[in-house]
Amino acid sequence: MVPLEDHNKGTVIFLDTNVLIYASDVTSRHHKWAREMIVTEVSSDGAMINPVVLAELCVGESAPDKAADTIRAWGVEIVDLPGACAERCAAAYSAYSKVRKQRAAEPAPRIPLPDFFIGAHASILKIPLCTADARRYQTYFPELELRTPKRTKQN
Repeated sequence: MVPLEDHNKGTVIFLDTNVLIYASDVTSRHHKWAREMIVTEVSSDGAMINPVVLAELCVGESAPDKAADTIRAWGVEIVDLPGACAERCAAAYSAYSKVRKQRAAEPAPRIPLPDFFIGAHASILKIPLCTADARRYQTYFPELELRTPKRTKQN
């Protein structure tokens, strides 16, 4: 993994787990968009994920020990998750938990969900986040620049 200080902040894009999943799934309605985003970003300023995204990808893999190699082969960097994410993650997740408690019969899990670590990481680096699931990020990380699929008849 690449330490935080060894990559050029502000020039790469953070890829959410769903982008990598859709890029691998030819049946996904977002397949073409996800592939184009990865190719475009890797060939220009660069693309990255963190261990949280990698762990989510490994869960669905038949060979989880090969997932990191596959991601790197696509030209995507795997960057360490810095401790500085903790406060931003906790603040966003706390807000989410309060809303969920008011709206749902079941409380939110005590441990933050992966999207909150992903959003916090992109937030503290001040880099765009590429995702097909913008709602939670827009709500709890409004400072993030999001790259999402255009809503068309194809999507």
